[in-house]
Amino acid sequence: MGEWEQSPFLPLSRSPAPQPSMIQPTTCIILGATGFIGGQIARAALARGWHVRAMRRRSDATGDIGDLPVEWVQGDLDDRASLKAALRDADSSVVGRPSSVLFHCAGAYPHNAKTTARDVEAARRQMRNVLDSAAEAGVGRLIYTSSFTTIGAPVESGRLADERDFYIPGSAGDPYYEAKWAMEVEALAAARAGLPVVVLCPVAVFGPGDVHMAVSQPLLMAAKGRMPFYLDASFSVVDVRDVAEAHLAAAERGRIGERYILSAHNLTLQEGLTEIARVAGAQPPRFRIGGRLLDAVIAAGGLVPGSNVGYLRTMRLWQPVSNAKAVAELGHPTRPFAETVADALAWFRARKQL
Repeated sequence: MGEWEQSPFLPLSRSPAPQPSMIQPTTCIILGATGFIGGQIARAALARGWHVRAMRRRSDATGDIGDLPVEWVQGDLDDRASLKAALRDADSSVVGRPSSVLFHCAGAYPHNAKTTARDVEAARRQMRNVLDSAAEAGVGRLIYTSSFTTIGAPVESGRLADERDFYIPGSAGDPYYEAKWAMEVEALAAARAGLPVVVLCPVAVFGPGDVHMAVSQPLLMAAKGRMPFYLDASFSVVDVRDVAEAHLAAAERGRIGERYILSAHNLTLQEGLTEIARVAGAQPPRFRIGGRLLDAVIAAGGLVPGSNVGYLRTMRLWQPVSNAKAVAELGHPTRPFAETVADALAWFRARKQL
């Protein structure tokens, strides 16, 4: 059987033995450290013994890492001076050292179709600020967290989408897709110009630590038995902790100018929601929403619990993907989806959100 025909709760690929490191980072700077992925990168880096400098916009923001011994710095992607200050280090442990890594997992998440042009230009401007600041600081490597939305449909039939497939600008009609594409284009262009950039494209990310509810609202609703409907869609999921480990691996041995899909399991939406409900002991979804009814829901402004019209419109672009490149070159780990769900729900229960 091909990858898509395998059991949906098995990893897409198995991890090979670790490869020799290209560099050995000792310190890193995380843009977006108070977010979901950035927080887990901080935890993983500290566990490796790295020094972590975490940038935040507000002096009181700590995300899910307020308990960690990170070095906080204040900055804003729209403010080059603050980015330069965040990348500067008095004892030269960052500037000019090939062992330094900049993780860029921050950026805009626009969803207002009426302001797409303005939002895309703002995202592009922020990306250029980061790239220029990184070049000035001489960081050893820049790992950019992009998105599955920049992966297009397979060029050849009969295979899963992979890193060779690129999103066609304008095809989603969604500002988030356009912004992420614009940012990735800038990152890859900088890599071609000589900046040591590696691009990572996570799929739907779940797990503990989603303080801003970036993706976890549907998970919580399914866990509470409040997701009676499912749509005809296929997608791919990955654990946030595996995403974080892949970021560290990319810092150590990712190939400059390459992009890597970070994924673990290809599922139908019904399979994903049913597994969440099973782990939580809740009622699984029972009613299917087909294409015609989905079109009517979108036209009505979005009536499906736990979703919004933007996501519904772009479901036609959701697809199973291949993680073979990340597994082969980064040793990308892929833990069971049930474990991801259980740990995420435990985290939300501890915060009295479930």
